[in-house]
Amino acid sequence: MTRSEYTKREAELEYLKSVRRPEVQERIKEARSYGDISENAEYDAAQDEKAELDEKISRLEELLNTAVVIEDEDIDTEFVGVGLTVKVKDLEFDEEVEFSIVGSSEIDPEKNYISSESPIGKELVGKRVGDVAEIVVPDATIKFEVLEIFKRELS
Repeated sequence: MTRSEYTKREAELEYLKSVRRPEVQERIKEARSYGDISENAEYDAAQDEKAELDEKISRLEELLNTAVVIEDEDIDTEFVGVGLTVKVKDLEFDEEVEFSIVGSSEIDPEKNYISSESPIGKELVGKRVGDVAEIVVPDATIKFEVLEIFKRELS
């Protein structure tokens, strides 16, 4: 994953641990004060929220502990790779489109952030300007010519 994504995930984890967790614990404490917890909907809801929060924290910790961080200065723009944006031309429709190649945790189809493990990402990774990537999809083969490879700050 890119350094900016790693930093964003670290901040999210810190927020969940230092702000959200105490808020949920306070809700549990307050719900307990209402008496019998066996039929206390507020207590049950707070416990469910705590379980979801703990699961999210656990997933983020695992992601950060196993992440391979790609530093900006290590990214070579000669070849398409993770952390880069590639401008391609769809040879069938004569249209240009940009894809940002990202790790699987950063995917955002609305921004054209595609995983290096997706069908398009797999075919683009390793290509140079001028190369043609052929992506086989049901009933067709899409051909993209690589026009430009560059770094762009992902948001």
